Amino acid sequence: MNASASPSSSRFLLFVSFFVVVVLFVALPVTSISAPMADEHAKLPPEEAEAEVEEAKVQIVYVDRPEGADPEEFHIHTLGAVLGSEEAAKEAVIYHYTHAASGFSAKLTPKQVEELQKQAGVLQVVPSRTYQLHGPSTATHRISII
Repeated sequence: MNASASPSSSRFLLFVSFFVVVVLFVALPVTSISAPMADEHAKLPPEEAEAEVEEAKVQIVYVDRPEGADPEEFHIHTLGAVLGSEEAAKEAVIYHYTHAASGFSAKLTPKQVEELQKQAGVLQVVPSRTYQLHGPSTATHRISII
C-alpha cells in the first residue's frame, strides 16, 4: 500500500475487502449444496426431471429421536427409508438440527413428504421459509469498521 494513502481510502479498501469476503462466504455454500442435486436431475428423462424440479422443495423435518441415538444417524436412517437407501439420504440432507430441536432439512417432493410423515419418530414436516427483517428494502445502512 502507498505510504501517502489517506485514512479514508484505507478504510474504503478495508470495507470493500470485507464486503467481498462476506459475499463469497454467503454465495459459496449455496452452490455447493445445489450442485449434487442438479446431477441427480440430469440422470432422469427430461419430462420427469422438469416435473421433479418443479415439485421438490426444501422441507424442515422435526423428529422425536430415541434416547441415546446419534441424531445424524437417526435422521439418515429415517430419510433413507423413504428415499430407498441411506446413501441417497446422506446426499439429500442439507442440514442436521441437533441442539434446540432434533431434525433435518432436505429437498423433497410432495410424495416423499407424504411418505416421510408416516415414518416412526417424525413429528412434523414443514416447508422451509425465508423471512425478511423489518427495515428499508434497500441497503442504505452504513457499516463502520474501526
